[in-house]
Amino acid sequence: MSGMRGGAVTGAWLMEKSRLEVGVDVPWVTSWTEEPVIGVRPCPTVGGRPALVQKDAAGFGRPQYSQNHLVRQRQTVRGMLCPMCGRPTDAGDRWTQVARRTPAGLLRRTGKAAGLSREIEDRRVLLDAGSIAPLHKACVERSLQHCPHLRTDPNVNVMPFPARWTILPLLIEAAPMLETGAMAGAAVLVVTFLQLVGITDSTDRDWRFRKAPPRDQPAG
Repeated sequence: MSGMRGGAVTGAWLMEKSRLEVGVDVPWVTSWTEEPVIGVRPCPTVGGRPALVQKDAAGFGRPQYSQNHLVRQRQTVRGMLCPMCGRPTDAGDRWTQVARRTPAGLLRRTGKAAGLSREIEDRRVLLDAGSIAPLHKACVERSLQHCPHLRTDPNVNVMPFPARWTILPLLIEAAPMLETGAMAGAAVLVVTFLQLVGITDSTDRDWRFRKAPPRDQPAG
């Protein structure tokens, strides 16, 4: 027999909402343990393209501070929503915490710029924010206070986010599967997260001599 308490049902267990407030104590974009990945669906966050999606049950279970919710992450990037509070950010109050200044050519060389327009010259300095949309300045301070992952991240560097940016989908191959584990059809490209890249007014004529950053930075 199933029941409901706090607005959610998980199997036959009654679930109460966490005392931690989403968007205040825990970043809005953070995934919770009661939000499993449920498969591939056409998703409006990427214009109806196939995308990996999760259950939406923020506030239930335990927060997974180092894991962004797939759908909410894409919403933050597409809508310039603050990943801490979930509200829109305005020009002049957009701040990044873990982005890295990288010439476009270097980003291309590392294979992290698939889909980057060729109109952006190789010497153009970009601000690679990974999968983290800019925050309000007040939310930057709040997130650094409450997020254990950020408190221990040596790459935190608070900077204003540029007025221009581009969005790059991060893709994986996925295929329909039978219960036996065999593939039931051809694999297709599926969107996971969205990579956000700010476009600065700076250029680096010596970009070819720069050392490429580690492939796993910035953290998503």
